[in-house]
Amino acid sequence: MTRVVAQGTFDLLHPGHVHYLSDAATYGDELHVIVARSGNVTHKDPPILCDRQRRDMVAALDVVDEARLGHESDIFVPIEQIGPDVIVLGYDQHHDEEAIAGALAERGIDCRVERASGREKRYEDELLSTGAIVDRVLDERCDPSE
Repeated sequence: MTRVVAQGTFDLLHPGHVHYLSDAATYGDELHVIVARSGNVTHKDPPILCDRQRRDMVAALDVVDEARLGHESDIFVPIEQIGPDVIVLGYDQHHDEEAIAGALAERGIDCRVERASGREKRYEDELLSTGAIVDRVLDERCDPSE
C-alpha cells in the first residue's frame, strides 16, 4: 500500500484545495493530510479559521483518509509517525522540493517528494485562493463609509 502525505494551511477551503488533495490522492492508496497549526504559519497572514475547524473541514473530504494537525514545533514529527512513501506539495506552496528531500534523508525518512498540478479557473469569477476570497469579502461586504 502506498501512503501519501499532503500538507498545508487549508484556510477557507476552496476548489484549489480540493484539486490539490484530489491530485495528491492519485499518487497512492491512502492520503494523509497534515494541517498546519496557526502558530506555525509564518510565510503569510495567519489563518482566519481555528486549527481544529480547518482540520475537520479537510477530514470531511472523501478523498482524505486521515487529517491531523501538525506538530507544534517540528514539522517532521507527523511525517515520521505516518511513514509516507510520497509527499505531494501543492503546486504553489513555497517549499523547495530538494530542501525537503534533503531534510527527509537526514532524518532517515525514505520517501519521494512530488509537486501537485495546478488548477485552472473554470469560470471567470471563480476564486482559487484564500487571499482572493478574503479580498472579495472585504470588497463586497465592507462599507467604506464606516
